[in-house]
Amino acid sequence: MQTESRTMTFSGLTNRAAGPAATVTSAASTATAAAKAQAGVSLFLPILLFAMAFVGWLAFQAMQQVSERQQLMQAQANLEPQEQAATKLRASLDALAVATAGLAAQGNPNARVIVEELRKRGVTINPAGAAKPAAP
Repeated sequence: MQTESRTMTFSGLTNRAAGPAATVTSAASTATAAAKAQAGVSLFLPILLFAMAFVGWLAFQAMQQVSERQQLMQAQANLEPQEQAATKLRASLDALAVATAGLAAQGNPNARVIVEELRKRGVTINPAGAAKPAAP
């Protein structure tokens, strides 16, 4: 409201001083000033830029996640043969330990020494058979 009253006062002064041509000029300048003031207050451009930056960041993060997932799947595929070899070795060692425990139970003195040393080191032997490791 204050801007309009100032404009009216300005238009009124111009009207008195310069006549009808000055009124048209002052009205045009008032409209231009109002348009500039209204354009400066608009939040559309900053919000649009923020939204575009946010969407760009999300797209970048999504691409990074997809890339990392592919790398992890490749690493897992590369380690699969080693995992199978380790499982096979563990099964054979468990079978050997069960056989050694069986010999110790039958009275073999060397097998008893081996089983006792394994117990001291924290290795437990399941005489019922080799337990399969839990699937990851």
